[in-house]
Amino acid sequence: MNETYKDWRVACALQGAVKRKAGFVPMMTDSRHGWRVVPNLARGLQLTDIDQLWVADITYVHLAEEFAYLAIVLDAFSRKIIGWAMATHLKSELAIAALDQAIAVRRPPPGSVIHHSDRGVQYACAEYAARLAAHRIQPSVSRIGNPYDNAKAERFMRTLKEEEVDGRAYRDIIDAKTSIGEFIERVYNRQRLHSALDYLSLAG
Repeated sequence: MNETYKDWRVACALQGAVKRKAGFVPMMTDSRHGWRVVPNLARGLQLTDIDQLWVADITYVHLAEEFAYLAIVLDAFSRKIIGWAMATHLKSELAIAALDQAIAVRRPPPGSVIHHSDRGVQYACAEYAARLAAHRIQPSVSRIGNPYDNAKAERFMRTLKEEEVDGRAYRDIIDAKTSIGEFIERVYNRQRLHSALDYLSLAG
């Protein structure tokens, strides 16, 4: 085998490895767990004010050398992000940090809020359930294989990917937190016009 051919083979192998790495999508959640799965209480719910239904979700973004994960809690009536957290892991602490921020910001009266999420282990685990119970927030989860049940949270994630992330790789977790935090707090929550709110900026 001549050297030119060997070099070509090596180049092709490296190119393939880069493509596979670039196309890799991390598994975001595991719904095959032994924790209790509660009923879906959000389906068909008619909202009249803030702090009646919160929806939660987790997504990923690329860093230069790894992935980071963003957990959000969104008020379903106002569409405002009321809690968020980022980390380079998918442990339950990530989702709990976003929930704790939402509770601290809103301080909802006990028994007033339904919290809806997918069936992932981060939301079904004992630690998350205990936090909800401590504040008398009623849990609700989506049906199996039905993303429409959590459509408001999914829609925000799509907006984030289209308007802020847009295929970029952040330098590190600090860079990602700074840029995404700026988008959430200054652009999405304060400036972005939402069709569901008659193209008014988010309130509440």
